Amino acid sequence: MSVGRIEGFAIVSEDGMLADAARVMPPSLMFEADQRFYEQGLDRAGVIVHGRFSQEKQARSHLRHRLILTRRVPSIAPHPSNDRALLWNPAGALFEDALASLGIPNADIGVIGGPEVFAFFLGRYDVFHLSRAPGVQLPGGRPVFPEVPVQTPEQVLSLHGLSPDAPVALDPDRGLTMVSWRRAA
Repeated sequence: MSVGRIEGFAIVSEDGMLADAARVMPPSLMFEADQRFYEQGLDRAGVIVHGRFSQEKQARSHLRHRLILTRRVPSIAPHPSNDRALLWNPAGALFEDALASLGIPNADIGVIGGPEVFAFFLGRYDVFHLSRAPGVQLPGGRPVFPEVPVQTPEQVLSLHGLSPDAPVALDPDRGLTMVSWRRAA
């Protein structure tokens, strides 16, 4: 069984963190231009995949199908309050089985974190969109990948077969750039 395109989306601090030590995305990582890019990407996805601490709060968030990675269920279980979501434990069920249980087996996927979720898909991403917030440091924060800060996010992506496109200035006035890391065809 095949799935559609798998895209990752993250904005990180200069030290590779996507949240502070309290697992909260601070205002210093929030840029209107990045939020627009992110929402447009999620609008293309048929299923959003994330962990229990990651979420998206856009106008259409409630309309999106999602898989929430957790160790709290043996394999796949209904979400207790969202009929468009399933709880999924990768140790108990294949990704393809989780998508089939959701009723969207060939969906394009938007992966939005946290670190273990981003890492789970490192060998499967078609593209990973990495935005860098200039001048922001989050010591003791949550890294985008478990290997950070020993390795940079870019090193992790490169080691998993992804290559960078040219940087895109999402907000030139504030120095916000985004690089799409793609898997060779």
